[in-house]
Amino acid sequence: MIFHSFFFNILDYSFVNSISLKLRSGIAFVLSLFIALILNRKIILWNYRKKRIGEHIRDLGLIGQKEKEGTPTMGGVIIIISALIPTFFFSTLKNVYVIILIVTTLYMGCLGFIDDYIKIKYNKNGLNVIGKIFGQIILGIFIGSIMSFHKNITILKKIDPIKIVQKYSSVVEKEHALKTTLPIPRIVHNNEFDYACLLKWYNKKWEKYAWLIFIPIVIFMTISLSNGANLTDGMDGLTAGISSIILLTLFLIISISRILSYEDIPNIREIFVFSFSFLGSLIGFLWYNTYPAQIFMGDTGSLTIGGVISTLAFLTRKELILPILCGIFFIENISVTIQVLYFKCSKKKYGTGRRIFLMAPLHHHFQKLGYHESKIVNRFFIIQVILSMIVLGLFII
Repeated sequence: MIFHSFFFNILDYSFVNSISLKLRSGIAFVLSLFIALILNRKIILWNYRKKRIGEHIRDLGLIGQKEKEGTPTMGGVIIIISALIPTFFFSTLKNVYVIILIVTTLYMGCLGFIDDYIKIKYNKNGLNVIGKIFGQIILGIFIGSIMSFHKNITILKKIDPIKIVQKYSSVVEKEHALKTTLPIPRIVHNNEFDYACLLKWYNKKWEKYAWLIFIPIVIFMTISLSNGANLTDGMDGLTAGISSIILLTLFLIISISRILSYEDIPNIREIFVFSFSFLGSLIGFLWYNTYPAQIFMGDTGSLTIGGVISTLAFLTRKELILPILCGIFFIENISVTIQVLYFKCSKKKYGTGRRIFLMAPLHHHFQKLGYHESKIVNRFFIIQVILSMIVLGLFII
């Protein structure tokens, strides 16, 4: 009876709200970190004894790939579990932003799990490309539609303090609009962007159809980031490390925006509990995924990571910074696209396919050049830190 009462009290909205957001986020981070460390260790030891969930490594002719054969690939499931448990206990589950993030995590996790299951049991190539993209399109439509039409997703536009003193208007104005932030310094130009302006310049009556532009952008970003994270997950610690830096950068941007910007999003700060929980689970996984990796995240983890980062950016109205902040994921995607297109075009023209890179995605190109895996990963981390510093600079200036 005592446990039953405690369990339902901790899930109660008023009880959770009575605890400081900073405290809840900190507890969620620590709890998810420990859950991830414990569960990953358990899976590694269990697989070492049973040899049942080992990764099947494709023969790519890369140094050290044979040693990775049989490494457990359940890390993605553990990332999801260790992120969601603290979220359920320490977040306000009535918050629409938290619900969207939970749905994104579970949906992309299921999509990735199906892919991993097919790879292990039936076909090493896993789910076909069309199946993955179709699943990502559904998620993009869901997120874009909720943001476009849900009544609780609004912006509080703060009025200039001078106008408040002069009593020209109220302190805040609430509006439901598809607005975002441009990745340009405020001293150069107002960095607010309204998707409706792309239509109302032609006809003001078309302003209400801004969702027709917004939803395809959500779909494109979701597909690009989830596949980008998936393609980047080809070296020990690479995707988990880069994603951790990206999440930390997003936290700083959200905090900076609240201090320096005149715009605020009601109830958005509740995502910090989920975000810190997800970060803790990533770090707990990375502990065992660094070279030489003892566990892999599989598509269950990589697709989920890309989907969560994309969703977080859209919920916080920072999606236009993704091409810079997540530049590595986009470049990995582009390298594969260029390689495939050039191969097909050259085969049609010359009779034999030619390649621009020694191997795609891009990190394998450097591996073929003779660079050690750990050196490539560390330098990619450095590049990600540089990209994060550029983005932070754009918001601070």
